[in-house]
Amino acid sequence: MAFSFGLVGKKVFVAGHKGMVGSAIVRRLGIENCSILTVDRNELDLADEVSTRRWFAKNRPEAVVHAAGKVGGISANNTLPVDFLCENLRLELNVISASHEFGVERLLFLGSSCIYPKLANQPIEEEELLAGPLEPTNEWYAVAKIAGLKMCQAYRRQYGDDFISAMPTNLYGPGDNYHPEHSHVPAALLRRFHQAKLANSPTVAIWGSGKPLREFLYVDDLADACIFLLKNYSDHIPINIGAGTDLSIRDFAEAVAETVGFDGEFVFDTTKPDGTPRKLLNSSRLNALGWHSRTSLKEGLAATYRDFLEGGGRHTGDSQPRAIAARYSRIPRSEGRPKIGTAF
Repeated sequence: MAFSFGLVGKKVFVAGHKGMVGSAIVRRLGIENCSILTVDRNELDLADEVSTRRWFAKNRPEAVVHAAGKVGGISANNTLPVDFLCENLRLELNVISASHEFGVERLLFLGSSCIYPKLANQPIEEEELLAGPLEPTNEWYAVAKIAGLKMCQAYRRQYGDDFISAMPTNLYGPGDNYHPEHSHVPAALLRRFHQAKLANSPTVAIWGSGKPLREFLYVDDLADACIFLLKNYSDHIPINIGAGTDLSIRDFAEAVAETVGFDGEFVFDTTKPDGTPRKLLNSSRLNALGWHSRTSLKEGLAATYRDFLEGGGRHTGDSQPRAIAARYSRIPRSEGRPKIGTAF
């Protein structure tokens, strides 16, 4: 049976609106005839139960997209397991339970492809969830995300709440986190190649063998899929959101290097972990509903690099690109050839 939910005139709350995903969803909602609700963290800490309930009681959103969360790459997950587990659990419990208590009509919870087993059958179908052990390097984050989608299923089963969950694949795009140690693959590589280009470095060291296969989705395509699901999907089964193709980390690194204009060599540090050998989502359930990704990797990386150069996303220290460019413009080309590593 076809399902349809209208956003016209609805109050839609985007939790995590300043992150890469949340900001893309806000951009996409801008073409819908709805009221977009956002709130800064200095005004509302969604990890605080009392404050969250008070905000929901006052603002009464009719639809919610839960895109808030603590995210990071392999290095961050390994280093901060308590933070990744506990902070995400608090956010999920407070937002989802408040959505039930204050009568939210539709809630979309965003999980992650890392919730699937390390050695899941490829491409990964939604039914692979909990079918095997997780990838150890990010299991803390994965366990928290699994708990969130299970909360949605539980509220749906016990109370009939129309809460749904979606699992995006690996994401990239404007507004990403370019932290040198706590970022994901696309942002980390882009920042490192940019620095290497400015320093005239002959090499960039990359964690792992470069052989793992990954799927990458442009964040504005994800946002479009989220709005599509809010309007057209209602089921207890979490649904995958992917681009439909994958490529090796080496090939992806070459695409990023070409975008940035770095023409040096890659040095793969095989003493560092590769993570899951392959991660490609089966998005046939979503495709059958009529949605497909539209942004090519070349187009998406170009837009992401423009965002980086303009100071978008989250940086740290002197990693702001204009600061880096100014510093290195004063260094003779024969000096400063660092070997730069990346974490993912």
